[in-house]
Amino acid sequence: MIFWITASALALVAFAILARAVLRRRDTEEHPAAFDLQVYRDQLKEVDRELARGLINDGDAERIRTEISRRILAADAQINARSQSGGDDARTGPWLIVALIVVLLGGSLLGYWLLGAPGYGDKPLQERLAQAQDRLDNRPSQAELEARLPSAPPITPSPEFMELMDQLRDKVAANPEDVQGLELLAQNEESLGNFRAAYQAQVKVIRLKGKYASALDYTILANMMISAAQGPVSPEAQEALRRALELKPQDPLARYFWGLLMLQNDRPDMTFRIWQDVLRDSPPDAPWNAAIRSQIKDLAWFAGVEYTSPTPPATADTGLPGPTTLDMDAASDMEAGDRQAMIRDMVENLANRLATQGGTPQEWARLITAHGVLGETDRAASAWAGAQSAYAGAPDALAVLRDAAERAGVLDR
Repeated sequence: MIFWITASALALVAFAILARAVLRRRDTEEHPAAFDLQVYRDQLKEVDRELARGLINDGDAERIRTEISRRILAADAQINARSQSGGDDARTGPWLIVALIVVLLGGSLLGYWLLGAPGYGDKPLQERLAQAQDRLDNRPSQAELEARLPSAPPITPSPEFMELMDQLRDKVAANPEDVQGLELLAQNEESLGNFRAAYQAQVKVIRLKGKYASALDYTILANMMISAAQGPVSPEAQEALRRALELKPQDPLARYFWGLLMLQNDRPDMTFRIWQDVLRDSPPDAPWNAAIRSQIKDLAWFAGVEYTSPTPPATADTGLPGPTTLDMDAASDMEAGDRQAMIRDMVENLANRLATQGGTPQEWARLITAHGVLGETDRAASAWAGAQSAYAGAPDALAVLRDAAERAGVLDR
């Protein structure tokens, strides 16, 4: 209502100004002939004065008076003609005002109808915050989100891999208390795009670990649930993120997903505050960096903040094998399954090369970090152990590897 009152008041002011300009009659402005008329009258008086002083004779005075009188009649005729045309202006003036009102008012309403939001009510800040909270509290559950999705085309791996998967499933079914088997099953189901089966296995992993479940375990669970819902963060995924952040408040992936949750529920200001810290604290190769950089400036605008994205360190893309920041940028527009498959393929190629040919400490560090980001804790720990063996006598190299193992959450394993 406040919007319409303000808009109506501004429109009335504009119409009043235009109407005043239209209604001003042209005859209220002094016609040029009126000035000439005054000059001619002064000249007649001057003729009388010169005749009285003897400067001119009677004949000259009469001739000059006749000429001036002729000019007075001509000027007076011009003024009368202007007065007679004023009637037309008086008749057309109101119609011109009506035309202006129709054009301006009609054009404004049409523009608002096409570009604005007709029927959108006033939303004070507190009301908008309350609506955002209501949306957060009443969003669909994980099951409801999955039920709305179309069936995804299955991933068709090699027959040998599927044979191994069948054996793994049978083994886990026969021994449902095998934590390592469940972790391996969850990881491989995820790689096949079977996200529901993956997070169901991960739920069992967390249940069996009990109080020993790590922040990474909960973050992996949330990631699988979000993938299963194809993007939305469900209440169940939120609960997993909450547990992860309770155990490890600085977990960058959990914080990234928490910012995504806020963005999906009309709180871009909170997303900005979370993501700017995540971007600052994350390693240069973190796969979520590209998604944050693509949106952080818009989020800063919603938060009312002047923001400049930090320049990635020069060492972020060093030409090492494996997924780099540029790779992540290239993958940011891909579907979730395609993006995951591309990153996994790069990681596998790097792992195979390091296993057969060896590599630099930076390459081993990238492999450890990549496995950690993908939630492959066991493989990250295995890469950490292999790298330690390869550089057992090199303290500088071990320092690089230790940092990567800490980021992957496998330093103490």
